[in-house]
Order: sequence, then structure tokens, then C-alpha cells
Amino acid sequence: MESIYNAEYWPFAILLTSIALVVVLVSRLKFHPFVALVLAAVYVGLVTPHLMENEGIVAALDTPMIALGVMAGKIAWVIALAAIIGTAMLESGAAEKIVTQLLKKLGEKQAALALLIAAFLLSIPVFLDTVFFLLIPLGISLALKTGKNYILYVMAIGGGAAITHSIVPPTPGPLIMSESLGISLGTVILSGIVLGIAPAMLVLILGKWINRKMVVPIRITLPKKTGDASEIPMTWALAPIVLPILMIGSGTMVQVLTGDVPGWLVFLGNKNLAMAAGAGAALYLWAKSEKMGSSELWAKVGKPLEIGGVIILITSAGGAYGAMINNSGIGEAIGIATESFPLHFIPLAWLISAVLKTAQGSGTVAMISSVAIMSALIGDGQTLGFHPVYLLMAMGFGSLFISWMNDSAFWVVARMSGMTEKEALKTWTLLLASISLLGMAQVWLLSYIFPFV
Repeated sequence: MESIYNAEYWPFAILLTSIALVVVLVSRLKFHPFVALVLAAVYVGLVTPHLMENEGIVAALDTPMIALGVMAGKIAWVIALAAIIGTAMLESGAAEKIVTQLLKKLGEKQAALALLIAAFLLSIPVFLDTVFFLLIPLGISLALKTGKNYILYVMAIGGGAAITHSIVPPTPGPLIMSESLGISLGTVILSGIVLGIAPAMLVLILGKWINRKMVVPIRITLPKKTGDASEIPMTWALAPIVLPILMIGSGTMVQVLTGDVPGWLVFLGNKNLAMAAGAGAALYLWAKSEKMGSSELWAKVGKPLEIGGVIILITSAGGAYGAMINNSGIGEAIGIATESFPLHFIPLAWLISAVLKTAQGSGTVAMISSVAIMSALIGDGQTLGFHPVYLLMAMGFGSLFISWMNDSAFWVVARMSGMTEKEALKTWTLLLASISLLGMAQVWLLSYIFPFV
């Protein structure tokens, strides 16, 4: 056993077997991702030689828990507030207001574009499945009214939401990647929005092509309408999304333009304060729209906090797994193995994330696991030759690749739109794979043209 531990390939064995463990636990045995990731982290500790030799078997239990706590300290507040913002926007009617105003401004002929923009924006603070639940009744209504373009509307909603869900914080995957790579949230948000534009346009182009090739009947009965957004001003409806982006992005923009950021702007752009401001605006809308007092409002806040708590646990467990992967020596092992041939980190980062997504289904788990591997590989990132945000975007786009039966989003889209599994594979799976490939290609290209954003 000693000779095996000392072999150069042992870190690869740790990596591959730990990934296989996560895949089997989540996909086959149906373990909760939080439990699966914690068990994988403990497993990595047990089979990492230097950890066991220097600190003993107890370290395999204690070290992952310490890492879990560290990651939770970094992301818990932001994710909890994002959950509050999402629920408050839905319950108050603010999200509906954004959609209806876009449809009104762009007109029926540009309905697909309006749905795409709405999904793209709403999926920044709201999770993908929730955005799809919110917007699909509008897509069905439009298709019933016009008698056409149903698949186009479904693709516009799902594609727009998937893009920002995967590359724009504060959704958990991009958030933990930004923390792991040490990239400011403002840089990631602005880069994600910009790099999401071309894939969003592809959603419309490919959606129209699929719509011409396939005819899918509307098999879904519309749910009852809830809430009335008519009295909410558009400015207030947008505030929970726009305010945090402006606050966080202001410091980044000033840094780019002047090279120096004053202390007060650093404070104003702090992610914790910015998200709190967005949550405050969302709660105000919620309370006003339903005429709730303070006690009733805070009683209702418990529900999104419960949802956010589960996401925090999964994301923090992913951080623990990532920390243990870093300790395994995989970075040095990959570096040694690739010394003899050139290897670009961007397609490698995309490939790792894409393989993980295809294997076990969860885009968030794919991002968490791939950033752990890449962090170990690049070290401090000083020799990359380009900004690490490109790596983050490559992994985000990789996490969209091949959404099929082991992906919860696949079933959300299929069931809520009334598509069969075969129809979903021909439409949704094809769309996300195309977005993923285009996203990787543009990230790789831009890393050469603008290496330092």
C-alpha cells in the first residue's frame, strides 16, 4: 500500500474515485447532494497520505468540517438574501411586472425576445426552476393566443434563465467559484452579463430553428393567476435586481477606469451590503403589495430562508470537498503529467465541468467540483496569462452541457411545458449543449483578445 500511495498517479486515483463516489451517491443511490459531498470530502481525507500520516485519521473528519464552516461564512448571508429577493419578487408581483412591461414595450412579434430578457434578468437572483415556473404560463398564453411559436417561447424562457443561473452570481455555482478563485463579485457579475449576450442570441436563433422543425402541442392547463402587479412602478420592480448590481459593479468600474477605489465605495460595493439593499427593496415591495405588517412579513420570510438554507448546506459541502481535493496534491500531479505537452486551461476547465455535469446531473455540483480541481491546478494563478474570470466562465458554461434525465432542470422543463422525454432531448438538451459550446468558444477567444479584464 505504501508503494501505491507514493506513486505519481495516486492523486488522480483520489480525484477519479471521489468523483465516481459523488456520481453514484447522487445519481444512483439518490443521496442528498449535501450528504454526498460531505462523504466525498471525508473519503478524500481518508485516502490522502500526507494528511493521514501527519495528522491522523481524525483529521479526515475534522478538516472537511472546518472547510465547510469557512465556506459557509463566505456565502451564507448572500445566498440567504438571494432566496429572500427571489421569493419577495414573485409574491409581490414585481417579477410579473417586469415581464408584462417587456411584452408591452417589445410587442407580440418580439414576445420571444421579451421572455428571453425577462428570464435572463430574473435568473440572477431567482433560481432557474422558479423562473421557469413563473414564466411558462405566459409562454403558454402567448402560444394559445397566436397559435404558433410554443417551442420558441419555451426555449427562450429556459435558455435565458439557464445562462445567468450558470455564470452570474449570486446563484450558488458562480458564487462559490468566485470565492474559490478569489475574484471580486463585481467582476464576475459584469463579465457574466456581457458574456451571456451572445449565447442569449443563440437561444433565439436556435429556438426559431427548432420551432420550425418541430410541432409540439400545448398539453398544459394554465394555473390560476396569483397576485396583481398593476400598481407596482417598473422602477421599484427592477430595484431588487438592479440595486445590488449597481452597488457591487460600481467599485469594479471605478477600479477599471481610474485604478483606485475610494474606501467609501469599497464599503458601498461590498457584496453583503449590496445584497442586503436589494433584499430590503424586495421586502418593501412584498409588504406593500400584500399590505402586511412587520410581524406578518417576517413570518413569511421563514419560507425562503428554509430554501436558502438547503442551498447553503450544499454549497458549503462543495467547498469542503474542494478544499480536500486541493489537499490531495492533484494540482501538482496534473502539472507534472502535462509538462510534456501544451494544455490550455480554459478548454480543460470547460471539459471537467461538462463531464461532471453529464455524469451526475447537477450544474452546481459540477461547478463546485471543477473549481476545486482547477484551483489546485493553477495555484495562485500568476502564470495563467489571462484573468481567472475566464476560467470561471468556462466552468459555468461547461455546467450547462448535456442536460438529460439525471438533471432536475430537464424534468422541470419537460413536465412544466408538457413535452415528452424524447421531445425534451431534441429541444432542451440540444439548446443547452449549443449554449455550452458557444460559451466556451467565446471565452477561449476573448482570453486571447482581452487577457486581462
